[in-house]
Amino acid sequence: MSPKAKTVYRCTECGAEHPKWAGRCDVCGEWNTLVEEIFNAPVASSAARRRGGASALGEGGNVATTARLGEVQGSESRRWKTGINEFDFVLGGGIVPGSMVLVGGEPGIGKSTLLLQVAARLQQSGQRTLYVSGEESPLQVKLRADRLAETADDVQLLSETQLETILATAAAMEPTALFVDSIQTVFTGDLEGAPGNVGQVRECAARLMRFAKESGTAVFVVGHVTKGGGIAGPKTLEHIVDTVLYFEGEGTLDQRVLRATKNRFGGVDEIGVFRMTQGGLIAVENPSELFMSDRASSASGTAVTALMEGTRPLLVEVQALAAKAGFGTPQRVATGFDGRRLALLLAVLDKRAGLSFAQLDVFVNVVGGLRVQEPAGDLAVAAALASSVYDRALSGDAVFLGEIGLAGEVRPVSQADRRIAEAQKMGMRTVYLGARGVPKKGPKDVKVVAVKNVGELFGALFP
Repeated sequence: MSPKAKTVYRCTECGAEHPKWAGRCDVCGEWNTLVEEIFNAPVASSAARRRGGASALGEGGNVATTARLGEVQGSESRRWKTGINEFDFVLGGGIVPGSMVLVGGEPGIGKSTLLLQVAARLQQSGQRTLYVSGEESPLQVKLRADRLAETADDVQLLSETQLETILATAAAMEPTALFVDSIQTVFTGDLEGAPGNVGQVRECAARLMRFAKESGTAVFVVGHVTKGGGIAGPKTLEHIVDTVLYFEGEGTLDQRVLRATKNRFGGVDEIGVFRMTQGGLIAVENPSELFMSDRASSASGTAVTALMEGTRPLLVEVQALAAKAGFGTPQRVATGFDGRRLALLLAVLDKRAGLSFAQLDVFVNVVGGLRVQEPAGDLAVAAALASSVYDRALSGDAVFLGEIGLAGEVRPVSQADRRIAEAQKMGMRTVYLGARGVPKKGPKDVKVVAVKNVGELFGALFP
């Protein structure tokens, strides 16, 4: 460590600086978020040290000219299309020149494969691309490219981890898009510490962002995720970039979901659905058809709901199984559904509908590896649970939309007309939803059944 180096402990959640390590951040209150950071302390000029106070705040700076916001000229630049429709849809219509996109996901989910396919598509369309790999050798990248359906032979490849070399090479090549895999392997010589620590990740990301804005090159970076599911490194990493994409999916399933959690140039919570094949990732144009293709409508304990993923309605199947508990405390297992929300629904069904689960093991699963994050799926979960308890199959062409309150009431959902239209498109003929959420004008060949509470729902399903 150089004599001018300084060691501090910085919180990865809020960025607060601490002189020594502690188990809990004093600023944001999070536990186990302080990590060691080593940097060279700046040496202030003697004049600045003498004056101090507010008079030294502008030391070394120049007075810049300002402009009125109404005088700013220009318009939104044309986006670059990759030809991968689902990827362009999640980004808001294509790649914005000069933007920086962060792609995170579990190991082996397909982040590098997706970005290599994007680079290959851009190169084929006449755009110059530079793919920087800090984790794999050129031969390993070549072997992956050979398996893809797209031809990536013309993509420029750089195997490097030093940031200064990456930026110098990119400045000389002037590529349309720069891909860095991954940000945790890149380091700058201006900071001490190993690649991947808080200071290195934050500084490298800031310089890549500045390069993107000054050159107009679109920068894509891969980010590792922690055990908790968040992107590794400081939280400021997600604040720096323009767009944050999470690549989700179960490793044992073919489906992959690309979700936008932040997007300065489009909507958030948009999703794109892909299938992993030997030739790479294939975009799924009709996700509802994919998730509903293998549904066994004659079996009890299955129900269908329509979720809104951003601006896209998506039909998914919810499965529930209630079986007699073998011993001890009954189990409550939920896959793709919040476990605390499931406990709440079980209590409501017991209190308001007389459906007791005290002696039953309960299992709930959302088919296809999706996660139900909005309360609009409550009604489908309740219907599937009742169907399993009574061992009576629900109608195969029925969709359930509604949020269940603690009093057992069924509350309306947003954009019900769009959900119903998607259900009609997939051949559904009956929609159960809250009485106050019935649209004034809906499809003529879809029967809308309004229910005020879970008691009315069960009365309509099991007369």
